[in-house]
Amino acid sequence: MKISAPIFRLKRKAKLLSREEQIPLHEALNRIASEEGYGEWSLLAAKLSALSPAGKLLSRLQPGDLMLLGARPGQGKTLMSMRLAVEAMKSGNRAVFFTLEYTKKEMADRFRAIGAEYSEFEEMFHFDDCDRISAAYIIATLASAPRGALVIVDYLQLLDQKRENDELAVQIRELKSFARERGLIIVVLSQIDRSYDQAIKPVPDIRDVRLPNPLNLHLFNKACFLNKGRVKFQSTEPGGRGFSGPAAPSPG
Repeated sequence: MKISAPIFRLKRKAKLLSREEQIPLHEALNRIASEEGYGEWSLLAAKLSALSPAGKLLSRLQPGDLMLLGARPGQGKTLMSMRLAVEAMKSGNRAVFFTLEYTKKEMADRFRAIGAEYSEFEEMFHFDDCDRISAAYIIATLASAPRGALVIVDYLQLLDQKRENDELAVQIRELKSFARERGLIIVVLSQIDRSYDQAIKPVPDIRDVRLPNPLNLHLFNKACFLNKGRVKFQSTEPGGRGFSGPAAPSPG
């Protein structure tokens, strides 16, 4: 069933209704959901989550997975990772975002760009922009993270920039082992090499990842690539299956 407006606009409509009629927000949300043909808001949200590219992608991730998420600049890999985080938090799991690229304010802006409010998820979301980010730092920070937590690392190539850190291959092996031991889902964002030619391939693949130093990318057991509004998911393990299709539009 197609809804009349994007979900973030329906949420705004519900908040306005809540203020105007002085009713609890959950009641306003349920009333809006009823207008859209759903018995309650949770049913509408669950249906849209299952249909969204991020919802489909998250349904293919399991505790212990280490996934590579790659795209050229401006193709939506950060927004896709945020959508994954929001979907995970809607399911009751925590999300952690490690970055050397964004500030906390900029991250709040990214939430709004995907139609979510940072304040709604603040208790479930941990943001870390420490300049010492490495596999060892991530593992130490997540020592008590609960099983099922979604961890985003922004991004692969930055782990390889400081001489005092272990070589990239060692760091990725450590993250892979840690994800499996603790039952976490770790998503590592990645740059795509400038040599990638979309006229030849509509969506990049694992061969297009930019690697200043050697790394066996099959250390990642899953991978997802974005380009021009399309998403392509694949398992990097033998016999792995994937999907491809349209991605959610990236604002701007």
